[in-house]
Amino acid sequence: MCAAPTLMLEAAPALVAGVHDCVWLTEDGEIERLPHRAAARRLESGGPVYLLHAPATAARIGGGKPSRAFDLLELFAFAAPARFCVPTPRGLAEALQLPIPQSLEDQAILLPRAAQRLLKHLMATADRDPKARRTAFAMVRGGWTWGPAVLAALGEDSEEAALRAPVSGLDVWKDLPEWQDEAPPPPPGDRGVDEAEARMRLSQLLGEGAEARPSQSDYASAVSAVFQPRREEGAPTVVLAEAGTGVGKTLGYIAPASVWAEKNEGPVWLSTYTRNLQHQIDAELDRLFPNAQEKEKRVVLRKGRENYLCLLNMEETARGVAVSAADAVPLGLLARWVGATRDGDMTGGDFPAWLVDLTGGRRIAGLTDRRGECIYTACAHYSRCFIEHSTRRARRADLVVANHALVMVQAARGALDLGGRTTRLVFDEGHHVFDAADSAFSAHLSGMETAELRRWLRGSEGSGRNRARGLKARCEDLLGEEDNRRHLDALLYAAAGLPGDGWHTRLADGRGTGPVEQFLAAVRGQVYARSLDAKGPFGLEVETNDPAPDLVAAAEAAGTLFQSLGKAATDLRNGMLARLSEEAEELESAEKARIDQICRSLQHRVIDYAAAAVNMTKSLDGATPDSFVDWFDVDRIDGRDLDVGMRRHWIDPTFPFAETVLVNSHGTLLTSATLTDGSGDAEADWKSAERRAGTDFLPAAPIRARVPSPFDYPANTKVLIVTDVNRNDVAQVAAAYRALFQASGGGALGLFTAIARLRAVYSRIAEDLESEGIDLLAQHVDALNLPTLIDMFRAEPHSCLLGTDAIRDGVDVPGDSLRLIVFDRVPWPRPTILHKARRAHFGGKEYDDALTRLKLKQAFGRLIRRATDRGVFVLLDSRMPSRLLGAFPDGVAVERIGLKQAVETVAGFLSPDTP
Repeated sequence: MCAAPTLMLEAAPALVAGVHDCVWLTEDGEIERLPHRAAARRLESGGPVYLLHAPATAARIGGGKPSRAFDLLELFAFAAPARFCVPTPRGLAEALQLPIPQSLEDQAILLPRAAQRLLKHLMATADRDPKARRTAFAMVRGGWTWGPAVLAALGEDSEEAALRAPVSGLDVWKDLPEWQDEAPPPPPGDRGVDEAEARMRLSQLLGEGAEARPSQSDYASAVSAVFQPRREEGAPTVVLAEAGTGVGKTLGYIAPASVWAEKNEGPVWLSTYTRNLQHQIDAELDRLFPNAQEKEKRVVLRKGRENYLCLLNMEETARGVAVSAADAVPLGLLARWVGATRDGDMTGGDFPAWLVDLTGGRRIAGLTDRRGECIYTACAHYSRCFIEHSTRRARRADLVVANHALVMVQAARGALDLGGRTTRLVFDEGHHVFDAADSAFSAHLSGMETAELRRWLRGSEGSGRNRARGLKARCEDLLGEEDNRRHLDALLYAAAGLPGDGWHTRLADGRGTGPVEQFLAAVRGQVYARSLDAKGPFGLEVETNDPAPDLVAAAEAAGTLFQSLGKAATDLRNGMLARLSEEAEELESAEKARIDQICRSLQHRVIDYAAAAVNMTKSLDGATPDSFVDWFDVDRIDGRDLDVGMRRHWIDPTFPFAETVLVNSHGTLLTSATLTDGSGDAEADWKSAERRAGTDFLPAAPIRARVPSPFDYPANTKVLIVTDVNRNDVAQVAAAYRALFQASGGGALGLFTAIARLRAVYSRIAEDLESEGIDLLAQHVDALNLPTLIDMFRAEPHSCLLGTDAIRDGVDVPGDSLRLIVFDRVPWPRPTILHKARRAHFGGKEYDDALTRLKLKQAFGRLIRRATDRGVFVLLDSRMPSRLLGAFPDGVAVERIGLKQAVETVAGFLSPDTP
């Protein structure tokens, strides 16, 4: 019988780490300032200590993770699963409604108080959450530091933990609801949406009393053309709509999209490039469906299956706790999330990004279906599967919020049903369609790719894993005819010629085993022989022209192997498809579903890949087709080889995008704030946007629409180009960042075109900024993943964030938290082999300029997100050409000034006293 819940908080010190020193709060309430090294020694002494985010704290002070850490994030994840909390003392205080700490000393004092608040929450909810007890018992068996206190709060005795089965408490899959299959929905209608209907729905979404926004209504009217009936097969209505920041384009296209979905009882897919915007759209849809139960039926957020928890992987990993008891703690935290999650999405939504840091990135990756090992209806958890549930809900939803990569891959595999259930598509962040298509329709014949293919076909091959995952184990009971067994044996025999365990070492030694390893070893040799920077730390690439004779011979042998793979896989697929037609009446529905999925997987994983590999290896003895560019590369990090291979990309990847996606839709909207680059020639800008959207390959020209931003950029922004900082002198660049960040008082985003410069600047300025109360966060420096860093930056108005140029699209920080952007230099395109080919194809120097203007335009767009925002954009590169200034809004003054004057301008313009 349960005892009364009890608050039991162990007396222990608390530690908070700053950039250059730490605060240590003793059990008696005494506060000490310690250097990092001294704090690391105390942590390693083995005594218990309260802290927040143990891995990040240990990394900051340069010590190992303490054996007995009372990590407040662990307790928060257990007590408030699937709830958001910025992983800082301030964020924890806000989540728990405690006073906001102002200093490191306040932060240390907060930690035991926050622990008390969380334990009291557990005491209050103990009767309503029986699963918490089971999971806590499992975690206590794994040595969880919080275990005794949590069990006491739940009214349980920690000594009972030893009597429980190891998996008991982690088996949360048993408590999940089951979904039921339904009859297929009918095909959608094709009734159009006119401009008046779009405006009316927008008005309903905004609600009574909303501020009039004529530009948003104009935008909704313009994009409603996508939702008119198609007039001719193969000729979709395509709208390119550029909407300036602040127009409110999300609600602008949701309005006609939702009307069309209701009138025609069919789904509209809303696609984004970044996960961040995907979740923003999902949040905006609360306006349309304020009732959570109704929204659950009408809206589905879709990602690739590798983003979702696999319950079978969870079960298998939980069984391993009997051997490795320490795994019970991270698995327990995950089990708590599984019991509370909305949809099992592990890359956003209600999954806290910092939980990856606490539980380990590899462990998280191992719980998703990244390797395509799903056994579908043969899985005991099939009726509870998050992925299958999401897929089925999408068939009946009004609005499916997806991402560009998923849409393109699904369309290429025929799984999106374009022209059937799905006829209307919206691509938000439309300026990234080119990049998404480039990734989706490329081929990579590499060590990692081919080793993964071997593992998918042949399984673990004696590595000791509990569940055999080879193709034979997944489909042997479905083969039927003896011919299919021979085809499977032939496929597995051919797969033995693919790279196996230890391929990295063998390639480095130049002694590949099997035709593909020998080909890759020859590729690696040619890359190192011809590269100009073979001893540097970065990746290498060389052209494929004039290959060495041994490389040509190795390519021919590898091509022969891939021909065998492709033929055996085709024979097996055809044989299994024949079963579907010949034994349709005898096969169970579950068996039919498994056969269909295995045949689809054989097609895209083996047959299509093998065909691409054959074509690539053959081209070495001839010439690369005109539409493609090939190259050899060695992917490296800090001078260490990660992968070796041959790549093939379309010179213009929008061609397959148009042929696969656009042509088969009835209507498609591509929209963004940055479709055009601002060259000064409006017609040329639109032509460039159309070329990058793939509409040049359609029979009819797209409809163009542009709605300017309502923001007053000339009054609320400044652009400064600093003329007296040597961009090649890291010390000068660091001094500029320090002075500018100090002038803004935080709220600054520093963008870099190279990771090495980012790290060098961070090491020079972090301590100085912290002494002034400005916390400096940094990508590739802090032991935190990027989504967590952005959450922290957004929540802390006096913090600054350093990141690479690539994060500009992932940062959406309205308000005072982002008031200054500093770019270290003009973000010219990297001079890669692929870029060289595209530069020649798309217009040479003008192509470089267009890409650079778009990057600057997108970065500047992060600065002002609301009408009341103010901000300064600074470029530390005196070589900024005037022809690129069209990246900035009309009327914004661009000043070329020295650093001293720039600092004064930033301080004055961003001062609260400035009107």
